[in-house]
Amino acid sequence: MTQKNFSIEFYPPKTPEGVEKLRITRAKLAELQPKYFSVTFGAGGSTQRGTLETVLDIQREGHEAAPHLSCIGSSRDSLRAILNEYKANGIRRLVALRGDLPSGYGASGEFRYANELVEFIRAETGDWFHIEVAAYPETHPQAKSPQDDVQSFVRKVNAGANAAITQYFYNADAYFRFVDDARKAGADVPIVAGIMPITNYSQLMRFSDMCGAEIPRWIRLKLASYGDDTESIKAFGLDVVTGLCERLLAGGAPGMHFYTLNQAAATTALWKRLNLSA
Repeated sequence: MTQKNFSIEFYPPKTPEGVEKLRITRAKLAELQPKYFSVTFGAGGSTQRGTLETVLDIQREGHEAAPHLSCIGSSRDSLRAILNEYKANGIRRLVALRGDLPSGYGASGEFRYANELVEFIRAETGDWFHIEVAAYPETHPQAKSPQDDVQSFVRKVNAGANAAITQYFYNADAYFRFVDDARKAGADVPIVAGIMPITNYSQLMRFSDMCGAEIPRWIRLKLASYGDDTESIKAFGLDVVTGLCERLLAGGAPGMHFYTLNQAAATTALWKRLNLSA
């Protein structure tokens, strides 16, 4: 049986207090022994230094770290400098994304799509990095059609991606259908399921509106019915996401990537409920 990989994502903190809080959170989550920790990259590279510093902190603590890298708003020279810095520090894994333009930006930089970024990384660094890219089981919000979205994914794989991490979702059928479509289109890399624990109804709705992730009606109604009862929201969310993860693993998902929002409790509870090991 192929080893399944479980990984955990953080965003880079912006204050000294945030740095210390994340260090404590990371120590708790490190007890779960994930395959690696990834660290996000702000729009237009706005958190570039924070991403690097967080990644190096993780590495110093003895864990594998994977910085996110975005091509929107970036030049070849700036990306080359970042890649060289990561390489010099012994980083071997990257999450390569198109990314979002920060507000006020008029131009997208020298790259338009993630497949161009993957090609650039391979041309600059060969096989040094294990490259993960994004996948969208419910279709990227800016894609012309689901078929176009699958072709976009195939281009990233053909450019040299080793694996993919999906946008979070709560509909397992959407994931399995996307994997089938990707395989039929010739993209034969592991597609790890992105998992968002449910702990806060209004926050989840806000994130989902921004990224195009669908919250099934029955889940939305149930969460809304709890009002300000956070304990009921968390308990229901744990049940829902545990069931989703069990179905994904039983159906052959090669692993899961947990979006923690720099919190430990919900991911730890899920991990233990599922009895996962790296």
